[in-house]
Amino acid sequence: MATEKKWLFTLFSAAFVSLLIFLSTMSGFSASSAFSSHRPFPSAVRYGANYPPAFAYYISGGKGHKDQIFRLLLAVYHPRNRYLLHLKPEASNVERQRLAEAVHAVPAIRAFGNVDVIGNPDPVTYMGSSNIAATLRAASILLRVDSGWDWFITLSALDYPLLTQDDNIRRRKNGNNSTGGQRRELNFIDHTNDLGWKEQQRVQPIVVDPGLYLARRTQIFQATRKRPTPDAFKFFTGSPWVFLSRAFLEFCILGWDNLPRTLLMYFTNVMLSQEGYFHSVVCNTPEFQNTTVNSDLRYMIWDNPPKMEPHYLNVADYDLMVKSGAAFARQFNKDDQVLDIIDDKILRRGSNRVAPGAWCAGKRRWWTDPCSNWGNVNIVKPRQQAERFGEVITGLIDDWRSQTRSCK
Repeated sequence: MATEKKWLFTLFSAAFVSLLIFLSTMSGFSASSAFSSHRPFPSAVRYGANYPPAFAYYISGGKGHKDQIFRLLLAVYHPRNRYLLHLKPEASNVERQRLAEAVHAVPAIRAFGNVDVIGNPDPVTYMGSSNIAATLRAASILLRVDSGWDWFITLSALDYPLLTQDDNIRRRKNGNNSTGGQRRELNFIDHTNDLGWKEQQRVQPIVVDPGLYLARRTQIFQATRKRPTPDAFKFFTGSPWVFLSRAFLEFCILGWDNLPRTLLMYFTNVMLSQEGYFHSVVCNTPEFQNTTVNSDLRYMIWDNPPKMEPHYLNVADYDLMVKSGAAFARQFNKDDQVLDIIDDKILRRGSNRVAPGAWCAGKRRWWTDPCSNWGNVNIVKPRQQAERFGEVITGLIDDWRSQTRSCK
């Protein structure tokens, strides 16, 4: 009996070792690595004019948006970038903690340490100026924690990318990158001085945002009287979704001129101030007014006349989204089927995995994540969607150079 047990033990031991050798051969790891939690040390991230640009993403959402924010993070992740995630106060601390745990569970994020979750959330009132306060705080944090990024991008949990990060930071064949060559001071911000109906309904009403002084979140309220349209500066309005240069944000926050603070006090009592603050600051500052490219780089479908929010996009909108050449689209319902199509056809992203790029050194198989191992994070490999995006950027830069759509 003892001999039989010894024989069976030897047989199973040999089979187990053979299985380990087989799996290590298939997955590209040595047999010894199956017993360790070793992760490759992050490659050095290089910044500067000779390297691809880097982005600082501020991604915000509310109660029930944890999964959408995490999915969006994975879709736009790259080791070169910096990310700040904000779940508003109506989300529970448990939801906030679970988001942080999900982020920490991603090997690359854990290694590069370039994603943070705000633990003490800012109150944000719909249509109120607390939105600008939260955005300025996010920009301040990102400026403080990372000195390398070039552009600040605002996204919500309802947004999704239409290109990979390699596409977004690609270099053109002539040596210029897709966001304007070495002109990293450009600000992509949809703006206009043609106020139209907004002058009576948005600019002149005086509103108060209780989120600035009350612990309990309530709606804005409006004064009985109105105030005249400003004549000390030009009022500009546009999309709240911005793509701002580091230099301009340093001016807004560390400002050597008092204009950003003066306008911040004025916009405290403006309805939907996030649709006018950055726009008015950049277009009233001589140093920056010629750096504005008139686009928010988003794909959206609006009613005519437009309502408060664009349509929710779905599978029927996919072809037009792709052809638009936009960097992002909004807005989407949670786990809509069209997001799976974008993941599969554009991002080539597996479930609960970051979108792969040239920095991912692992083999792409259904049981392994190619981005659990990495190589040089300072190179990019654009795909087909980058060509469409490049055409859009070229057209926008041509308009900017002709100065036909800059701060007008």
